[in-house]
Amino acid sequence: MKISHIFAATCLFFTSLAQASTPITGTNYQSPYCGCCKEWVKHMEDNGFKLDMVYEEDLTPIKIKLGLRPEYASCHTAQIEGYTFEGHIPAAEIKRFLESKPERMIGLAVGGMPMGSPGMEYGDKKDAYEVLAFDKDGHTMVWSRHNQ
Repeated sequence: MKISHIFAATCLFFTSLAQASTPITGTNYQSPYCGCCKEWVKHMEDNGFKLDMVYEEDLTPIKIKLGLRPEYASCHTAQIEGYTFEGHIPAAEIKRFLESKPERMIGLAVGGMPMGSPGMEYGDKKDAYEVLAFDKDGHTMVWSRHNQ
């Protein structure tokens, strides 16, 4: 193997290590009183995200501005890389969404607050829930299913 090939491979290796340790940044909007929101943010941080916090008493105007429909609203809303993420979505699903950047879709949502979703852990209780991808017109598709 040529020295130039070894050098190039070494550079790629260290570049990928640096990228892997760079957090994915965004903003999370939540009530200042919500404990499960704080737990979800901790889940996100444990999985390589760094979210700036914006505390609001009324999140409805933010949710409307970001194109969220009431039927898939939850207690917190995040903006990451120009996409909207609503509710207790597993970090792995957000990473997969950001990597694939599906056409037409502007974000993911987990409506309500299903037990067993990130930030909503409570003993062995686990509700079945879906992560929905949604577009600007409110159309949805099932992105993933959990605890089925």
